[in-house]
Amino acid sequence: MLGLQASLKDHDESRQGEALVLDGADVKHNRKLFIESYGCAMNFSDSEIVASIMSDMGFSTTSDYKEADVIFINTCSIRDNAEQRVRNRLKEFSAAKVKNPGITIGVLGCMAERLKSKFLEEEKLVDLVIGPDAYRDLPNLIGQVDDGNRAVNVLLSREETYADISPVRLNTNGISAFISIMRGCDNMCSFCVVPFTRGRERSRDPQSIVREAEELFNKGYREVTLLGQNVDSYKYPGAEAKEVNDESPSGYGQTVNFARLLELVANINPELRVRFSTSHPKDITDEVLYTMARHENICKHIHLPVQSGNSRILEMMNRTYTREWYIDRVDAIRRIMPECGISTDIIIGFCSETEEEHQETLSMMEYVKYDFAYMFTYSERPGTLAAKRYPDDIPEEVKKRRFNEILAKQQECSSIRLEQRVGKTFKVLIERNSKKSATDFSGKSDQNTTVVFPADNKSRPGDYVHVLIEKCTPATLIGKIVG
Repeated sequence: MLGLQASLKDHDESRQGEALVLDGADVKHNRKLFIESYGCAMNFSDSEIVASIMSDMGFSTTSDYKEADVIFINTCSIRDNAEQRVRNRLKEFSAAKVKNPGITIGVLGCMAERLKSKFLEEEKLVDLVIGPDAYRDLPNLIGQVDDGNRAVNVLLSREETYADISPVRLNTNGISAFISIMRGCDNMCSFCVVPFTRGRERSRDPQSIVREAEELFNKGYREVTLLGQNVDSYKYPGAEAKEVNDESPSGYGQTVNFARLLELVANINPELRVRFSTSHPKDITDEVLYTMARHENICKHIHLPVQSGNSRILEMMNRTYTREWYIDRVDAIRRIMPECGISTDIIIGFCSETEEEHQETLSMMEYVKYDFAYMFTYSERPGTLAAKRYPDDIPEEVKKRRFNEILAKQQECSSIRLEQRVGKTFKVLIERNSKKSATDFSGKSDQNTTVVFPADNKSRPGDYVHVLIEKCTPATLIGKIVG
């Protein structure tokens, strides 16, 4: 079984995942792996790649790190709080290693490059450090540790996409899965470490993406989420792209952009739902929006991080769009898909942010009325452009007060959006039984809102049903199956 910890959006909060038994117990050396992930959906997806590579090496898995021969923690560097959690967890793992010196402890992912020396030499918390582009080197690195050495590989790549590796689906309900379509990021947002920890942007070939989605559908999965730091900038030229396009009903030319990729995946089967994350306001095009509107099985939800509602702050953040540009993109979404859900990320208390600029973020929230939002007070990350150029000069008590104002505004907006859906009927993919009642089902609407409704004798997880919404709670729609 495999223990996994993941928070798919909130870079500051982590939750314990469920245990999973992996199929195929071809264990060559009877060694056990425990892996735990923090941070974004990309980290979760990377853990599935790592688990696949380790499975090929003959590792079985365990949900108890005290039973493991190898402990991996897949890290996030987005916020300081996440790093502190990782460090505390490593100390806990190190205590277990005192009792069992044969345990190998490894740090994977975004913290690897920046903190490799600290973890390996200064604090001696780990035996192995590996960056997100070096997972194919795991057999060699594990071998070095087995020989009594410490091992590190944090080299970034301009080509690696792991397109040929079939991920082990972790913590899965057998219904929804992630598909990584690209890696890295070319956007140099001044507050963000991702370009330094994940390298330059590169797109995976569409043929392998379509093939992976087809395989998932044939195994019974009914929803895939296409993942990238900035999915809208997906672009793949070349012979492989032409081969996929020539075979597809769409008949595209050689270059596959994100709108075309969406259509290729949507055309696999109308029963396969397609989601994606994350979009960048500077890149999301009307072509993408019209593609979404044209295909019923592409979910009508867009995560569109705004970060700030003020153009001066956006320029300091190097977001490369203005308040007016962002509003234009929101207006386009509302015009082309009136029922589309929109969620966002907001950074509160960025360097030099004034009260008037803070109010502009609140007014942006009032204008858009986001379905939900991920909100963070600004946390300076070492090595970023903001850390080099701008003092973190907003007092913590001011950040906290502004955060509470943003939170209150978002609760108001979420409530408005939920209440607007009462009395309407939505197509819902049943994901599981409700956590609060075994007699209720839980699933997601097109807009990515949780819907809870009484189970019937005909339906089961993986089925689509139409649900009439009768009421709502602060975060959930409640209704009944109709038709």
